[in-house]
Amino acid sequence: MSTLASPFVESKRHIQWYWVSCALLGLLAWLSLSSGAIGWDWKMPIVWLLPDSMTGDVQPLHLTVMTQIRLPRLLLAILVGSVLASAGAVTQALCRNPLADPSLMGITGGAAVGAVSVIALSAQISFIHEAMVAPAAFVGALAVTGLIYRISNHHGQIQITTLLLAGVAINAMAMAVIGLFSFFADDSSLRLMTYWQMGSLGGASWSGMQYGAPLIVLSVYALFVRRKKINALMLGEREARHLGVNVKQLKAEIVFIVALGVGSAVALSGMIGFVGLLVPHIARLLVGPDLRRMLPLSILLGCVALLLADWVSRLIVAPSELPIGIVTALFGSPFFIYQLLKQKRGQHA
Repeated sequence: MSTLASPFVESKRHIQWYWVSCALLGLLAWLSLSSGAIGWDWKMPIVWLLPDSMTGDVQPLHLTVMTQIRLPRLLLAILVGSVLASAGAVTQALCRNPLADPSLMGITGGAAVGAVSVIALSAQISFIHEAMVAPAAFVGALAVTGLIYRISNHHGQIQITTLLLAGVAINAMAMAVIGLFSFFADDSSLRLMTYWQMGSLGGASWSGMQYGAPLIVLSVYALFVRRKKINALMLGEREARHLGVNVKQLKAEIVFIVALGVGSAVALSGMIGFVGLLVPHIARLLVGPDLRRMLPLSILLGCVALLLADWVSRLIVAPSELPIGIVTALFGSPFFIYQLLKQKRGQHA
């Protein structure tokens, strides 16, 4: 009897975690729209639904702040959180290792180099302008992803140690290139470069998201519809081939989609690390490694994590704002060290 009931109970538990994540997402979205530099007002997110007697103290300026600043920022946090979490989950599945992450592998650094190069050169070369930031970030992410894959691929198998070491080297090179551009940049370009390195959602705007947002949505959707094939790949390449999966084509598609999503996210928000490492691990603990359940939960938790980090970044030094990349690094770095120690204990056990 218990054996027959266990799948139902397990499925019910998964659904409960989805509902909990949705509730947290709604609460954080409310907090994000209600609070900011001009103060806190719980009525801000629903002011147009309330009668005039309840909205007398809400000024038109506050409504403009919400619709033109806070709402784009909320949407950007959801987009970036979802793509970083889904890219991290798929990257870990591809490498079959929970330590794989777009930022640790150098993909984020490559995207940042592309974006920073356009920012620095736009002031020197006339035909280079800031509208090319997003394409340049994508090209940088794609180039690094392809390079990482070629370095770590040994007879069709991803060598995780080689992958992480190559990521460390590429991240160091990316920081060196960014530092070189920063050294020769003027003051205005230097401020923008600092933004890319620390990561921030403060520059969110409707016009700024018109190019990157569709690419992020496309990337998340493309990874989501491939979750069953990636599941088969987790069993091993030979097993995946027996199940009818074109392994070589699937790997190439994953590399391209991850680069597209991460590059677009970096172009919009700068370098935000550890979301792709931490969130999939939490989702895996809650619902297991099956991507059919884990990937949707990762997407939800990625939105929750970035909204929470953004809210903390605005709250902790209010009315100023702490770069969100600093907040995610403060939480993500100890977790990464914990995972390394956990793997070490597992190897000695």
